[in-house]
Amino acid sequence: MPTAIYDYAVIRVVPRVEREEFINVGVVVSCHATGLLEAGIELDAARVRALDPHIDLDTLRAHLAAIATICRGGPGSGPIGALPARARFHWLTARRSSIIQMSPVHTGRSADPAAIVDTLLDRMVRVAGAGHAGSGRRD
Repeated sequence: MPTAIYDYAVIRVVPRVEREEFINVGVVVSCHATGLLEAGIELDAARVRALDPHIDLDTLRAHLAAIATICRGGPGSGPIGALPARARFHWLTARRSSIIQMSPVHTGRSADPAAIVDTLLDRMVRVAGAGHAGSGRRD
């Protein structure tokens, strides 16, 4: 298979915006050539609570789930979910000063587009040595 070029941003939780401390909790990946727009999210509640023991995890989970819903598009994804995939990616990765933020957008290449999200989760989100059972939440 030819190499696919993709763009991605790391999803960060910044519990106390004024302190600018964050935990990486996921990635959003867009590959125009394959039509891929996907979010991989793995919230490690203990790590987030280390920065803010009083954070509302239920609300945080709901907002993170909305990112994945917007990526999928279609019914239930609201007006942003009705936009073309590339426009949804740009909307999701726009700079914000909120508890959920995105890193700057980066570009990569892969011969296996189906594995991009999991590979990036391994590199950017998962704690080395902690092990995982595939994509999903850790909380």
